[in-house]
Amino acid sequence: MMDWLWIFFLHPVSFYQGAAFPFALLFNYLRTVDSFSTRARYLFLLAGGGVLALAAMGPYALLVVTPALCAVALVCSLGPREVHRLTFGFQMGWQTLCHLGLHYTEYYLQEPPPVGFYVALSSLMLLTQRVTSLSLDIHEGKVEAASGGSGNRSSLSECLRKALPYFSYLLFFPALLGGPLCSFQRFQACVERSSPLQPSVSLRALTWRGLQIVALQWLKVALRTVVSAGAGLDDCQQLECVYVMWSTAGLFKLTYYSHWILDDSLLHAAGFGSEAGQRSGEEEGYIPDGDMWTLETTHRISLFARQWNRSTARWLRRLIFQNSRRWPVLQTFAFSAWWHGLHPGQVFGFLCWSVMVEADYAIHTFASVWISSWSLRLLYRALTWAHTQLLIAYIMLAVEGRSLASLSRLCCSYNSIFPGVYCVLLFLLVKRKQKRN
Repeated sequence: MMDWLWIFFLHPVSFYQGAAFPFALLFNYLRTVDSFSTRARYLFLLAGGGVLALAAMGPYALLVVTPALCAVALVCSLGPREVHRLTFGFQMGWQTLCHLGLHYTEYYLQEPPPVGFYVALSSLMLLTQRVTSLSLDIHEGKVEAASGGSGNRSSLSECLRKALPYFSYLLFFPALLGGPLCSFQRFQACVERSSPLQPSVSLRALTWRGLQIVALQWLKVALRTVVSAGAGLDDCQQLECVYVMWSTAGLFKLTYYSHWILDDSLLHAAGFGSEAGQRSGEEEGYIPDGDMWTLETTHRISLFARQWNRSTARWLRRLIFQNSRRWPVLQTFAFSAWWHGLHPGQVFGFLCWSVMVEADYAIHTFASVWISSWSLRLLYRALTWAHTQLLIAYIMLAVEGRSLASLSRLCCSYNSIFPGVYCVLLFLLVKRKQKRN
């Protein structure tokens, strides 16, 4: 029993997320008290974020607080036309420098970075989502610019009053270390909501999420026992490597599912979950990051890409895909590799994923026309489901392995047959289309 407690609940991020639960419940309760003003709520969330950052990251909390301060300064001083371009450039530049520091420590110095540095980088990636989401909202007119477009000088207290909601949004503690992306509109609506008639914390929902986490951890311990008893990717032989890849990727997926449910539970406890209200005019409401049933049953890798870490996928679609004139899929996955840190395995994995998505569109378009028999469709669905799961396992091992040595072992194994099949099919279908045209 202590094994899975150590694996999950004593994991640094999970531990601090769990420690934040009482404060999330306290905030949700105080929000219904009339004497707990809106400004006090923003300050409570901001102070909680500062304390959580110091506890989880130590001195590396400056890597997160500094760009948050700079982002607020840019948002409050720039107009809607230039705010997104300059804010995006600064935030991604800062994040890239931090990732380069990780590269230098891992690959050049051959030293393991401190745990606080890893936690800070993970939090910084989430901060980038909130910063760019806010700047896009201002640029598109969904959120009023703090500068207001007036030339009158405001007092310091007035500037701080305007900046408080933005600063609180960027560092509010329920989403500092994890969780789906929450838009500024939704954040502001949830903070300012105080009516006791609105839905509050559901203990039944929290209990159900807790049971899911426990079940996933038991399953993870069982799978880890099976994986550790067999050969690894270094010493597996021929088709045995396929089983090693699939089972190892299963461990990664179970870890992600557990963390996503925990993050969702913390946001729900604080009143920012799916049960909270949605402000009119917001295009899409809150969605959890993982839909395990869809992810494990889909036979389309393109659908898996849209459903895996859904709030991030939606953010990437808005930020990159919808603004790309040529090769939108490739540009989206390339930016995702940049956002994740540009490790060799990440670059290969995300670019491979983009090619697999393009192949998926071509293959399923062809199959929908030429496969008409019910029995053949059932067989086709079963084969493509298995192939999709193996492709995802291949990509996941490349991304999670990160290093060039790990990537070379994966590429030299029998597992490279699976992306190779889709590459060949994509090539043949493109040639066929060109001949028809």
